[in-house]
Amino acid sequence: MDDVALPPLMVSSGFLPTGSLLESLIHISKEVTSMDNLPFVQIKNISTMIRRIKLLSSLFEEIQEKNSPLPPSSILCLTELFLVIRRVQLLIQQCKEGSSLWSLVQIEFISNQFHVMVKEMGRALDILPLSLLNVTADTREQVELLHKQAKRVELFVDHREIQRREELLQVMASSNEKNSRNKGVIDFEKLKGILNSIGLKSPLDYEEEISKLEAEAEKQAGTGGLIVVSNINNLISLVSLSKSMIFSNEENEKTLEDVKQRSGSSWQQDQSSSSQSTVFNIPDEFRCPISLDLMKDPVIVASGHTYDRNSIAQWINSGHHTCPKSGQRLIHMALIPNYSLKSLVHQWCQENNIPITEPSSSSSDLERSSSKRKLCENALDHISATKVAMDAVKMTAEFLVGKLATGSPDIQRQAAYELRLLAKTGMDNRRIISEAGAIPFLVTLLSSNDSRIQENAVTALLNLSIFENNKILIMAAGAIDNIIYVLQSGKTMEARENAAAAIFSLSMIDEYKVIIGARPGAIPALVGLLGDGTTAGKRDAATALFNLAVYNVNKASVVLAGAVSLLIDLLMDDKAGITDDALAVLSLLLGCSQGLEEIRKSRILVPLLIDLLRFGSPKGKENSITLLLGLCKDGGEEVARRLLMNPRSIPSLQSLVADGSLKARRKADALLRLLNRCCFQSRNPVG
Repeated sequence: MDDVALPPLMVSSGFLPTGSLLESLIHISKEVTSMDNLPFVQIKNISTMIRRIKLLSSLFEEIQEKNSPLPPSSILCLTELFLVIRRVQLLIQQCKEGSSLWSLVQIEFISNQFHVMVKEMGRALDILPLSLLNVTADTREQVELLHKQAKRVELFVDHREIQRREELLQVMASSNEKNSRNKGVIDFEKLKGILNSIGLKSPLDYEEEISKLEAEAEKQAGTGGLIVVSNINNLISLVSLSKSMIFSNEENEKTLEDVKQRSGSSWQQDQSSSSQSTVFNIPDEFRCPISLDLMKDPVIVASGHTYDRNSIAQWINSGHHTCPKSGQRLIHMALIPNYSLKSLVHQWCQENNIPITEPSSSSSDLERSSSKRKLCENALDHISATKVAMDAVKMTAEFLVGKLATGSPDIQRQAAYELRLLAKTGMDNRRIISEAGAIPFLVTLLSSNDSRIQENAVTALLNLSIFENNKILIMAAGAIDNIIYVLQSGKTMEARENAAAAIFSLSMIDEYKVIIGARPGAIPALVGLLGDGTTAGKRDAATALFNLAVYNVNKASVVLAGAVSLLIDLLMDDKAGITDDALAVLSLLLGCSQGLEEIRKSRILVPLLIDLLRFGSPKGKENSITLLLGLCKDGGEEVARRLLMNPRSIPSLQSLVADGSLKARRKADALLRLLNRCCFQSRNPVG
């Protein structure tokens, strides 16, 4: 849908003419208020928003009819309202054209978008000078009421839609019940009622919904949202099966009723032969796109498409790195089990008396699940391992990733913790875990409201990032914004500190220094951790800032975030134990004019650096002399005078020239010569 162009505003003395702005406002308001075929999901939020815009439309029309000039604040308000209404139009259009089921799953997120727009509408009306507008008392009163309501409106999430979503999730969860008698049994009558309540009533509605879900999966594929793609594919499988079961059952009932009436008792024989003939009529959604056979072990690849494990593993093992169906290049080679579709296939097989080759036991015990997977998949899986130990890691990783994808919060918490431990030791472990597809799921869990899930997820990603190639996969999965979110407002201090350590690890790659530094919240959050973190957290923050400050553009950002004063304070904090790290960052910040200016302001730094020349570590002495030399150069006469006035400075420099490192000796010698010149000039002033 094309955006409506915002009309230019012509400024005159004191007032602005209304012109095309009002015409555009009236036009877009009519477009919104005349929208038909509104979606069933979010209907309350959409209807309420349309009523608000209809009321504003009356205001716009009345202002246009009066044809009076408007105060500048009115023009600003109307411009803001135009932008809000255009965004509302786009949001309603997305709700209309998008998947109803996906909207139901995302009910809180979409409701919040409407809430944000109402708040923006209220903020725009804050600057509308109604008393200066030539409008009727009724219109003024209605707009004032709308303004008050918009200012105090609360987030509205329809409890009926929440209930429908819960019922939908219960139906989907029934396929994962541990009771073997009920496993995979879906209540299609209940499901039909849920789908009917969101507007899916005919086979055509179901087909359109499947197309919309596939479009959504395509949009999400390849962006790191693998857990989202997995969930959408589960919905596609559910709708596809529901369509074939619900409407074929209705047709069969009609046909059987007709046969009964025409043929009496002979209808039973017809029914028997009919059921025999449909046994091998496999639904298209259960066929593998490669082999066209029934998918008894369906898995999802990075593009979001589902294949039978045997077929896609052979495809990948033969050297292909693209999705057979879409041709899209796969950003990773992980095969994620599609548990929901697998359960639906098994249910269909049971109902049609088709034997299932693998055992029906659904024990959740790790050893039995891993052993079963080893027997069925060892020769086919794309993750190759030559040692028995690596096979065990591979099977464990796949099992845990499956739990991350489909488990309850308790199960996800435990799976993330076990992956965290598994990734703690050994590069092979880190490689295998990433190949099992863990990274996108862990990234998603960073925004969890559960403090332990969040902490385990960020720590697992930190451990995985030690393996060089995993840094690329973590960044490709869109992790950096989520990691910064944990750094800023993580639910535990350990989560925040491990997020800082993860940023340090990722910033080892030069191009990521640029990307991370450009994120508005990254550097201020690291500086914040310098102030309130534990000793380990302050060290993680300092080392991450050092890495980022290597890139020149980031130096100024570190200074502006207030790092200099905190770093100098840390030099005096023996308990912090990060003197060398703080000195290293300060040395880098000398490389920008803002850093040099800010460091020169400190009255306590020079005496500290002189002491560190005598008692610091070899690295600390090098950074201390680097700082002193940089502060005295290029207009640093005042710092040089302070050095000359300190009785410990010259002996400390001479000692460093005698027994310091090669780098420290050179810089100490250069500083002594500079101080010599400064002393000579002060005794023999020019002129």
